[in-house]
Amino acid sequence: MFTNSISPALQAHLDARLDFVTELSRKMFDTALRVNELNMHLAQELLEEATSANQRMLTARGSEAMSAVASQVQPGTDRLRQYQQKLSHLMADANVEMNRTAETHLPEASRTAVAFADELVRKTAEETEKAAQRQREIIDKMHVGAQSDGAGRQDHAQTH
Repeated sequence: MFTNSISPALQAHLDARLDFVTELSRKMFDTALRVNELNMHLAQELLEEATSANQRMLTARGSEAMSAVASQVQPGTDRLRQYQQKLSHLMADANVEMNRTAETHLPEASRTAVAFADELVRKTAEETEKAAQRQREIIDKMHVGAQSDGAGRQDHAQTH
């Protein structure tokens, strides 16, 4: 039967997959940190602009207050457009890094998977042959035993 220990081929495959998943996770974590930094920067800029606009509105009189509010619309739109561009670049860079990671690790993972599958097929064939041999031996013993019983019965019948 199969042994309970992990074969070297399986261990190599598991190690290759773990390396791949670890590096991929690291890249995803780095990307999440960069997105967080970008979000924090945008939030800080928008908060500063809102504070500044509020101060201008509080000190403005009449139509100047409306001008202060209107003057904030375009810079806010520009900030959001810049944010969107930075986020798009960040995601594109992350995509490139993840593809590069996959290109680096997947050939090794594939190679180790094939090696493990080959080992599994070989061991299965060996175990199947051993089981077939045991069955043949049992059948041969049963056949010999049946012949012995048959000869014994004939001897017994002839003596009586």
